Amino acid sequence: MNDTTVTLVGNVATAVEYRDTATGGVARFRFAVTARRWDREKGLWSDGPTSFYTVSAWRSLGANLAASVSVGEPLVVHGRLRVREEERDGQRKTFVDVAALAVGHDLSRGTAAFRRAARPLGADSTPGAGPGAGPGAGPGAEPQVGAAEPVSAFGPAPDRDPWAVAAAEAAAESATRLVTVS
Repeated sequence: MNDTTVTLVGNVATAVEYRDTATGGVARFRFAVTARRWDREKGLWSDGPTSFYTVSAWRSLGANLAASVSVGEPLVVHGRLRVREEERDGQRKTFVDVAALAVGHDLSRGTAAFRRAARPLGADSTPGAGPGAGPGAGPGAEPQVGAAEPVSAFGPAPDRDPWAVAAAEAAAESATRLVTVS
């Protein structure tokens, strides 16, 4: 399939709407991209026209996006471009949509703190399968989220984050080794 992929840099223009559907959750929002140009005569940056896109993100990307993004935040969106035309009120209108493949905050304009989202065990998976299980499991392996842990679509509660717990345990073990060696 010949898809047109684009990478857009801009700002979130509307609140992210998240809905669960039969095929998985979807998040949608409007994204504003404004061209900036250097005006040599004035010696200043000036804003050009603003283009608006409807961005859709499915499944875990959509859930993580809804939990992480607010209106006005600068983002980088990479996805499949789709241009469609519809007739509304007797007029032909053009809509530009992007099916997001990856979304992140624009770190050239601020900072962000990343938190890994836990993956709940699905009905088709077996306990112990997945990251941290099987060959290579043991010290230094990624922690496994247990079936008994409460996990929402946006990851575990901060005090139950398995990666934070594993990091704290590793730090405590390291500190214990330092005390017993010296």
